[in-house]
Amino acid sequence: MENGAKTGYVHSLESFGSVDGPGVRYVIFLSGCAMRCQFCHNPDTWNMTAGKSYTADALLKQAVKYRTYWGNKGGITVSGGEPLLQIDFLIELFRKAKEMGIHTTLDTSGNPYTEKEPFYSKWLELMKYTDLILLDIKHIDEQEHIKLTGQTNKNILAMAEKLSDMGKPVWIRHVLVPERSDRDDYLHRLADFIHTLKNVERVEVLPYHTLGVFKWENLGIPYQLEGINPPSAERIKNAEEILAFRK
Repeated sequence: MENGAKTGYVHSLESFGSVDGPGVRYVIFLSGCAMRCQFCHNPDTWNMTAGKSYTADALLKQAVKYRTYWGNKGGITVSGGEPLLQIDFLIELFRKAKEMGIHTTLDTSGNPYTEKEPFYSKWLELMKYTDLILLDIKHIDEQEHIKLTGQTNKNILAMAEKLSDMGKPVWIRHVLVPERSDRDDYLHRLADFIHTLKNVERVEVLPYHTLGVFKWENLGIPYQLEGINPPSAERIKNAEEILAFRK
């Protein structure tokens, strides 16, 4: 799955991102994801090689055109798909970005994380060049996580703990899905886990929405959450209060 150190498959680019990290961000969405989240609004990013091939230099050249808009807080965010599947490219991109004094944010589900080699050494190197991690915790309960995403969450929670040990700044993101993750007992368990971490700067509740359903239809994939509506304002507020993080 590695593409060599200097070429990455990019699904899409966003010049003025305002929700993927601090300030105004240049957001790079990489192709490829092994998770099959039932609520995924970008199933078109799952294919590893469906995208445009870029070098790190070419991407950074594009990004810095917008540098004047970033101010002190902005920079680049790499999202996906799942960017850790292209870790060699990511190391190259973030290393060069740091050489240019650019703030780097990684938006990840943590799904590829393992402490086995060769991944783990590469991950440690990547962390040297990563200023902030947006970590998407899809579900705190392992069996429900498998049902919702097709994958375990054990390695994801292990990565969260490792980042805490390292003192690496993290924002936790949690998609609130009725009939899946929107239960008070699950939310309290997630809150308890988050409170064991020493590095969390923010917790964001992302309400489930159906804006990507047409993509599933276009790809001919049955949509698993048919008939489930987005959460009410009350349930969103409830989740935000339970998961409220105060530094």
